[in-house]
Amino acid sequence: MSVLVLGSYAKALVMTADRIPLAGETLLGRDFRQTFGGKGSDMAVQIARLGCPVEFAGVVGNDVFGNEFIDLMKEEGIGIAALRVTEEKPTGAGLIIKDNAARNVIVVDMGANELFSPDDVDHALEVTQAADIALAQLEIPLETALYGLKKAVDGGARTILNPAPAQNLVGKDLSMVDVLTPNETEARVALGLSPDDPTPNEEIARRLMETGCRAVVMTLGEDGVFGATAEGTFTIPAFRVNHVDSNGAGDSFNAALSVGLSEGKTLKDAARFAAAVAALCCTRWETVPSYHTRDEVEAFLNQTA
Repeated sequence: MSVLVLGSYAKALVMTADRIPLAGETLLGRDFRQTFGGKGSDMAVQIARLGCPVEFAGVVGNDVFGNEFIDLMKEEGIGIAALRVTEEKPTGAGLIIKDNAARNVIVVDMGANELFSPDDVDHALEVTQAADIALAQLEIPLETALYGLKKAVDGGARTILNPAPAQNLVGKDLSMVDVLTPNETEARVALGLSPDDPTPNEEIARRLMETGCRAVVMTLGEDGVFGATAEGTFTIPAFRVNHVDSNGAGDSFNAALSVGLSEGKTLKDAARFAAAVAALCCTRWETVPSYHTRDEVEAFLNQTA
């Protein structure tokens, strides 16, 4: 069992203020911190902590942030033979201001992630062993994500596409996607609808499958998970935990889903496993620091059985 992540990395620079500043205004903030970000990076770390071999393919800049990312990957035991370091653009970075009411404003420069190309995918497939699962998201160019999943299918892998950040996928051929994993908002945006469109989730999933993907697993936050395949639908209730911070929960879910499928679990069982992993993520602050190990997840599942 193994997973190839076609992914992104961005350094997150975070500060808290009493309120969100107005245009042209300077406020004094506090609690400045630097954290690891990027959906692909998050997914790779969570996969590794669940005990599954994982390779990360992507692009970072030849700078301090890029070097910190390389150190993180080595520390977590993640393969980086398919990681490209470039002088052309800096490592991706996000500036985040949070206020006392838990609202935030975020500005992200994806930087070197924008350079991740089909050529990089070809190189990744040459220097890594064939994976059981290929997992991609959309903080890299859509063309690269779909190309990578198509090549992975050709090599015998199953594929997962997390369509986040949300974008319109109407008219796109997703026949190379085994499992599409949007949340409720992303699912609607993918169909060209408003994020709060009232169309029932079952109909949304049916229309998403018309793009060619073979299954839809939609995360519903506190309402759990809704899944749809050609054979029917399923629902999974949310696990109840002491909720602290949901940052990174979606990435945690996708990582755990890929691990479950790589181990031969059914889609429903893999989704239940992923829901548990994502719930545990919400019991700790930030992203990477919140990701639990396989032993912790198994202990939690035993308690809730």
